[in-house]
Amino acid sequence: MVKTPPKSNDKEEITAKHYYSDKGFWKKIKRFAVNIGKEALEKLLILYYCFNDPATPKKEKTIILGALGYFVMPFDVIPDLLPGGWTDDLGVLALAFAKVAKSINDTHIQKAREKLNKLTRTA
Repeated sequence: MVKTPPKSNDKEEITAKHYYSDKGFWKKIKRFAVNIGKEALEKLLILYYCFNDPATPKKEKTIILGALGYFVMPFDVIPDLLPGGWTDDLGVLALAFAKVAKSINDTHIQKAREKLNKLTRTA
């Protein structure tokens, strides 16, 4: 996890960067892959690969970072371990996906599907 928030005037970006890390993302994905569901997991991975694409515009990266940061956050509006606990995460994910859809390309989708196949074989 990033210990010191980055220098930025965008408060949402600072908060998301504080909670998001690749290590935390993959740890939570592996821990909860079955609970999340295949369709939502695929969307999450597409956003991840879109975020890591240098061609993705900064505005879209900020939106994705917020969604990924919320997913990784150790606390939620609805705790993940409770019944229905993924509802808030999935809502944030769906909103982010809709907002950045124009930046998602076939490469992001292909990488996500390949990773999803690997994850679901071992989950």
